[in-house]
Amino acid sequence: QVQLVQSGGGMVQAGGSLTLTCAAHGRPFSSRDMAWFRQAPGKERELITAISWSSLSTFYKDSVKGRFTISRDTATNTAYLQMSNPKPEDTGVYYCAAKPHSARDYDLWSQGTQVTVAS
Repeated sequence: QVQLVQSGGGMVQAGGSLTLTCAAHGRPFSSRDMAWFRQAPGKERELITAISWSSLSTFYKDSVKGRFTISRDTATNTAYLQMSNPKPEDTGVYYCAAKPHSARDYDLWSQGTQVTVAS
């Protein structure tokens, strides 16, 4: 059974930087797409960035383009979210997720971690 274990998070000053890490524990993970979701206070969880299993394709929500970077290391089954110049509106609970490349929905989720951006 595969588990996604997330680390990083906490409080960061606006304009600073923060990196979230998501490690997949279990069978080989290279054929799965991965993504980061965010749930802001009082709002629904939303997809903010995703990366294909090959790392050749990425997606970014407009509000994080140019500031956040998703990457993955297939050798260690780890995905990263580098947050540069975070803004207070980036505050929320962040989750990493994974799905088979051919699937529509994400079926594996991390435990989530709070990120608070202080102004």
